[in-house]
Amino acid sequence: MMECISIYIGLAGIQVGNACWELYCLEHGIQPDGQIRSDKTVDGGDDTFNTFFSETGAGKYVPRAVFVDLEPTIIDEVRTGTYRQLFHPEQLISGKEDAANNIARRYYTIGKEIVDLCLDRIRKLADNCTGLQGFLVFNAVGGGTGSGLGSLLLECLFVDYGKKSNLGFTVYPSPQVSTSVLEPYNSVLSTHSLLEHTDVAVLLDNEAIYDIYRRSLDIERLTYTNLNRLVSQVISSLTASLRFDGALNMDVFEFQTNLVSYPRIHFMLPSYAPVISAEKAYHEQLFVAEITNNTFEPSSIMAKYDPCHGKYMACCLMYRGDVVPKDVNTVVATIKTKRTIQFVDWCPSGFKCGINYQPPTVVSEGDLAKVQRAV
Repeated sequence: MMECISIYIGLAGIQVGNACWELYCLEHGIQPDGQIRSDKTVDGGDDTFNTFFSETGAGKYVPRAVFVDLEPTIIDEVRTGTYRQLFHPEQLISGKEDAANNIARRYYTIGKEIVDLCLDRIRKLADNCTGLQGFLVFNAVGGGTGSGLGSLLLECLFVDYGKKSNLGFTVYPSPQVSTSVLEPYNSVLSTHSLLEHTDVAVLLDNEAIYDIYRRSLDIERLTYTNLNRLVSQVISSLTASLRFDGALNMDVFEFQTNLVSYPRIHFMLPSYAPVISAEKAYHEQLFVAEITNNTFEPSSIMAKYDPCHGKYMACCLMYRGDVVPKDVNTVVATIKTKRTIQFVDWCPSGFKCGINYQPPTVVSEGDLAKVQRAV
């Protein structure tokens, strides 16, 4: 088995978590109450569910996930939302007071009161795994809980589960859009913990995702639900190789091996293509070469950063859907020949490719079109 435990910390982490589990349930044919859909059959040897779900004695599937916040509002939304029957009540942990976006209060005082309870719940989930691979940690370093409690939890996980991989999905403050004057301070102070206690950190930025949505889908009035559904597609694609079959299946924790040149240089920039509406999808071919080239456009990167100002150290292309290795090899060879992207001198051929046969799944009321392939 290759189980992963997901930990969602603070407002941003929990909202991303809601979008992720909505998508995972659709991909695996699991209903909001944890039961398998009647049209979905599970073979005796099919253990794809077990990466992210554990099966109860009653045949219900429960996520291997913990949701943590220091004030109850957002956790209460999960407790009363569409997927309230999916999660085990013990996995939804909330405190009683907010700490007003202050990383120090979350790290030194309020966070200390709740961290032991969180670790106890994580330990129960870990004991229920036969071959725990590692942890996926979701938080925003601009907020108080995501930065303070997030840093504290990462340190504790590093001490208790030092041999297990830690993959972080971190929302950083945007250059122009800010929700709090304390965001820069919180993010600077919590970056040290990401440097020391995560193996790979995937950086996300709300402003960049806003711009991708506006440009690709022509939607002006966006909510965080829109953004989180796009983020969940990226996370689903990264973890698809753990859950489904493929020609060049790549373990998500191989990132550490293939992308991290030096232990402290482990910050990744994600990109996803195609981001396209249903109306446009009918008129486009979306070949492998086209979607691959789209991912290298600066406007497709989910953080406000222009790759023209630097060089790549390594690159991982994770395809899903109707993709064959021959097409991937051709595209990569073309990129290398044209020198479309510049690599550092000491890592001239830094491409790692993965192919998964499961095509992207989309939420029925979402904005993204259902496509045959994505990268």
